[in-house]
Amino acid sequence: MPFTELPIGKAFTLLEPGPVTLVTTSEHGRNNIMTITWHMVMDFTPKIAMETGPWNYSFGALMRTKECTVCIPAVDLAEKAVSIGCCSGSDTDKFKEFALTPLPAHSIGAPLIGECVACIECRVSDYIEEHGIFVLTGIRAYTNCERKEQRTFHAKGDGTFSVDGAALDMRSLMAGKLPPGV
Repeated sequence: MPFTELPIGKAFTLLEPGPVTLVTTSEHGRNNIMTITWHMVMDFTPKIAMETGPWNYSFGALMRTKECTVCIPAVDLAEKAVSIGCCSGSDTDKFKEFALTPLPAHSIGAPLIGECVACIECRVSDYIEEHGIFVLTGIRAYTNCERKEQRTFHAKGDGTFSVDGAALDMRSLMAGKLPPGV
């Protein structure tokens, strides 16, 4: 048999590799950033599921303000993104500490991160407490085409990451499945 059994406690490392995200919140004029790798798109609408809990300082602001910005860093920000996830906003101004630029969002109080390749302004549409899952509705999305580095990176859940490589264009095979304008 060509397979080696993986401990079931590590099964999530086989599925986790969505892009690392930096999620911003703002409350009482104080911006914060948390690193999130547990997220997924829910369908072709702007619905995103994201898992976090009270261990993240931003959790309280997210619960109270019901808004955030999901920002996607490129691989050249990997060390900063991991470091952001290893400290607390309770005692660290992460924008200042990691030399990131908060840019005003159009529709919400949580800022965009100027150095990211993309940002999605979101409102919390639901919270599933039993699982710590926020359902976010994207209300505005932006891409930063001026950024030279566009490759994103993906957590494997065990402290290692993969980096985007060459893209495969399979649009002609999927034409009947893609929503208009995609």
